[in-house]
Amino acid sequence: MADSALDKAGKVRAEDEFDLAAVDAFLKLHVDVTGVPEIKQFPGGASNLTYQLSYPGRELILRRPPSGPLPKSGHDMRREFTVQSKLAPVFPYVPKMICFCDDHSVMGVDFYVMEKVRGIILRSNLPDGLELSSEQARALSTRWVERLVDLHSVDPAEAGLSDLGRGEGYVHRQVEGWCRRYEDARTRNVPSFTRVMRWLRENQPDDVANCVIHNDWRFDNVVLDPDNPQEIIAVLDWEMATLGDPLMDLGATLSYWVEAGDSKMAQRFRRQPSNVPGMLTRRELVDLYSERSGIPIDDFSFYEVYGYFRLAGIIQQIYKRYHDKQTTNPAFKQFWLAVWFLHSQARKSIKASR
Repeated sequence: MADSALDKAGKVRAEDEFDLAAVDAFLKLHVDVTGVPEIKQFPGGASNLTYQLSYPGRELILRRPPSGPLPKSGHDMRREFTVQSKLAPVFPYVPKMICFCDDHSVMGVDFYVMEKVRGIILRSNLPDGLELSSEQARALSTRWVERLVDLHSVDPAEAGLSDLGRGEGYVHRQVEGWCRRYEDARTRNVPSFTRVMRWLRENQPDDVANCVIHNDWRFDNVVLDPDNPQEIIAVLDWEMATLGDPLMDLGATLSYWVEAGDSKMAQRFRRQPSNVPGMLTRRELVDLYSERSGIPIDDFSFYEVYGYFRLAGIIQQIYKRYHDKQTTNPAFKQFWLAVWFLHSQARKSIKASR
């Protein structure tokens, strides 16, 4: 495999800069590093921001919230750091946590630092230097489902995460929570989702289980082995991890899964190479998850509609920050179009369920 396939950071966006000297001084009190670090930023960061600090002989990853006003319940760096620290002994796909900082004299916000996991991260398309045969693509998408099942199989008590969520009633709380968040973030150029929200409220099932869920399981949140890219060696971005219903997690996951035969609009907003020949279809992913987890899935329509609506809510929250000029990141400019597309997908799923 060519080195060009390895995930690489780039130049720090001007609006996301911080006092590197202050952070360097803090790290040298808590981490075994020397010299002056080189700083770069990873290209994602629609929510929390991710940087690479390269010291002589050691590369660290720093995670922090975005700039601007933040919701009280979001972007909790302490929670994200704690979840990964506690999961590590029972789920071996968590990066090594190094230190957490809540001293706002350093950066003005909480942040944490972890070891960098060297590997491949898949974004919209396969990176230069990486090719996957149909067999390899199928194996990778199979591993992707199996690791999600592994996470859902973690005993929250054994991991010390029994207090991570609020227990039963997760489905109801998520439906009501995302209805509220979407309405709060709505701008004039996006749909109301009134019929979708009504359908979700009228068709919600009982929780099937209460387990550790990731809530943002995508290819760009997993690191692949550079020597064997069919294998997942780390899972990133635990910002939204909680205790909840595993099928809600699967529904959220599949809202990102764009197949090769999907529409041009779906391909336009695709964020992962799930369209590569050999990748499992959405139906195959659901069937495989059911087989591996032992959870029967007779009708997945509610979770599919929920996934599209929830993703629309996430995108709209990000777009509203751009709309209100809290960020100038040009990547967010057309997000309102994605909200319309997801509205269409949700409506189609509802119609197909009748």
